[in-house]
Amino acid sequence: MSAALQQLDAIAGQIDALRRQGGGPAGSLSDEARGSAALLAALPPRYGEVLLNLLDRLESSALFSEESCSFSQKDLLDNLSLWVDKARAQLGG
Repeated sequence: MSAALQQLDAIAGQIDALRRQGGGPAGSLSDEARGSAALLAALPPRYGEVLLNLLDRLESSALFSEESCSFSQKDLLDNLSLWVDKARAQLGG
């Protein structure tokens, strides 16, 4: 398995872990995703831009209660899962 696919699997695992916990701090997911150099290098630049935008929103949502934040953590996790699926298709994995 390529390093890019391994990093993608690690990100997917972090998303699943956050879902099982019912949300919460997204630091581990953010660190994992931002540190996935092989994955980001293997994808078109737009994928990196979208990922970083979603991570910024996810980190912001973790700072506030669900009612006071314009970003739903559940919706952001759904969007990150969609990003993972599209990235996997792009990588042919």
